[in-house]
Amino acid sequence: MADYHDDLRLAHVLADSADATTMERFKALDLKVETKPDMTPVSEADKAAEELIRSQLQRARPRDAVLGEEFGSEGSGPRRWIVDPIDGTKNYVRGVPVWATLIALMERGEGGDRPVVGVVSAPALGRRWWAAEGLGAYTGRSLSSATRLRVSQVGKLADASFAYSSLSGWEERGRLNAFLDLTRACWRTRAYGDFWSYMMVAEGAVDICAEPELSLWDMAACAIVVQEAGGSFTGLDGRPGPHSGNAAASNGLLHEELLSYLG
Repeated sequence: MADYHDDLRLAHVLADSADATTMERFKALDLKVETKPDMTPVSEADKAAEELIRSQLQRARPRDAVLGEEFGSEGSGPRRWIVDPIDGTKNYVRGVPVWATLIALMERGEGGDRPVVGVVSAPALGRRWWAAEGLGAYTGRSLSSATRLRVSQVGKLADASFAYSSLSGWEERGRLNAFLDLTRACWRTRAYGDFWSYMMVAEGAVDICAEPELSLWDMAACAIVVQEAGGSFTGLDGRPGPHSGNAAASNGLLHEELLSYLG
């Protein structure tokens, strides 16, 4: 098995730089915000954080490709860094502290590209989560001060906590009734949203979560963290990994039931 310690350390360095950039502009009264063609917001901090990460990767890993939400794809090869400079931009621009920088490394193998390193850094919450293939998943302030992550052992939907982002996406895709049926079958539901739902699955605080429409940069880092914590991360079609344009994550024990409602 490949050793991803150096890549993981680099991902933390990248996250440190991004955190400094995003926190400097968080809640700034003169923050510049634009609307992208897909009608979602992008702030100057999104762009600055991604540019910084790309420049550092160019120096540290010049042979690796990069895919970022704001500036697209660059380079080619079997290793590709996936960057979402601010996951939760709508929260960021409104001063809500639930947003994070997502950094993942994907590597090509026999089964296709898979995430092998992931860092999810939420500086306004004072939280960071990370994982690397074969090394486990952790949360803490740093690599040297960390707690191992483990998914829950809840085995019944009636005892499960279900996290999601919003209702509108399910309604737009004609799946709202199935979604509501799932919420009725669960013990508790909360709309934590974005990266946070997946990190709480990895922590064992939440048992299942799902979203109907996502991009690779929304999922790659979250997928490796959930998987290394012992959970399952697939598309709603059951395809493993962050490749389906949507996501279902669970402690593994409830995954088939989750997909039976939403898949």
